[in-house]
Amino acid sequence: MGRILFLISIGLGGAAVLISLGVWQVQRLSWKQAVLADITTRIAAAPVELPSQADPVAMKYLPVAVTGTFDDQVIYVLVSQKQIGAGYRVISPMVTDAGRRVLIDRGFVRVDERDAVTTPTGAASVTGNLHWPEEIDSFTPQPDLNANIWFARDLPAMSKTLNTEPLLIIARETSLPDGPVTPLPVDTAGIPNNHLQYAITWFSLALIWVGMTLVFALRGSRRRPERPNL
Repeated sequence: MGRILFLISIGLGGAAVLISLGVWQVQRLSWKQAVLADITTRIAAAPVELPSQADPVAMKYLPVAVTGTFDDQVIYVLVSQKQIGAGYRVISPMVTDAGRRVLIDRGFVRVDERDAVTTPTGAASVTGNLHWPEEIDSFTPQPDLNANIWFARDLPAMSKTLNTEPLLIIARETSLPDGPVTPLPVDTAGIPNNHLQYAITWFSLALIWVGMTLVFALRGSRRRPERPNL
């Protein structure tokens, strides 16, 4: 009897821990959904003029509208798009009407269409969102400057190479003619939200734990006592 009570106590204790972890993930899911909803609202807000002083925290995803002319320099950042395949983000410097040099992420071009990318001529307007990508880590290769292929949007390095402010606008809409470059606007698709899967995992483990506890308890209750030696 003592063995069965011990198994039940272990089973209930373990299940309680696993269920509490599942509940915590449900709470995290609610929090993350609120964060994503707030980001979505900020991304889609009405654009404003480019701020004179940009705060990477307070102004992340801030919608802005700029006009100016594009420089003939360009950086290609290697990326991949679902159902399309490999390609590049096209990063070009723009000289705004106010005389500022900023980076414009013009969008995506397929690998086999890179040679068709040209420098926009004349005045252009861009509506997009400020962004400070965090894509660099210790495993990121150095850019292949000879082939002009970068493997992440390293904002400080790109701004230094193209002699611009460390300010990046991800284009949502442009006045540029249709061409091989397609805008790749900011969205929340790349922000992970796996809390529902985690919650299901913890609740499933709790159910399995309870089931195993019941199996062991039933086996223990059915075990026959050993016969005494005569």
